[in-house]
Parts: sequence; C-alpha cells; structure tokens
Amino acid sequence: MRMFVDVQHVYLCRTPVDFRKQINGLSALVQEQLQHDPFSEALFVFINRGRNRLKILYWERNGFCLWLKRLEKNHFAWPRHLDDDLVCIDEEQLHWLLDGFDIWRHPPHPRLSFSQV
Repeated sequence: MRMFVDVQHVYLCRTPVDFRKQINGLSALVQEQLQHDPFSEALFVFINRGRNRLKILYWERNGFCLWLKRLEKNHFAWPRHLDDDLVCIDEEQLHWLLDGFDIWRHPPHPRLSFSQV
C-alpha cells in the first residue's frame, strides 16, 4: 500500500542515516543538513547502512508521516556513485526503487520531442 498524495518531488538522501531517528530527528536532518523545507510537498527518502531498510518522511496537511519498508532478503539499489548528498527522482522511479529495480543501471528511455514529422 502506497499512501503518497500530491507528490511534487522525491529526494533521496544518499548518505545512510541512523535508523533510531524518528520523525523529529529526520525532519531536523532535512531542514538543517539537507537545507530543505520538511513541510513542503515532497518525500524525503532515507536508507540504513545495510541498505535493507528505507524510511520515507513527508508532511501531509496537518502532520508528519513516516513510512518504513524492511526487506527480508536483498538490498535496495542506492545511488552511491553520485556527488550530491540529495538526489531528486520522480514518483514513478520511487515505486520502481521500492519494487527492487536499479534505476541508475537501467534508466528509462529518454523523452524525445520533435518539431517535424
């Protein structure tokens, strides 16, 4: 079950975080370390060191929501080769990531636009 509504941006925090952090700790991390507004219409995705747990923090109208997924086998694909601390993906890519796809090894076909036939 995925309960994200009106997602404008999805931000992946590349650096693994201490999963003892809950809503207060993660929202402070978003605001202070990542320099983003935790109250925006965005999802903030965090990974643990073992890459088998993922937390998603988001603000919904009148409160924070914290969503957790733990894999019993395998690991989440995670962008370790990029330079930025924060990686922006779209909602469709987030669902692919949650389903186990490595979106950095196999990106979708590029969008084409033509002016003539």
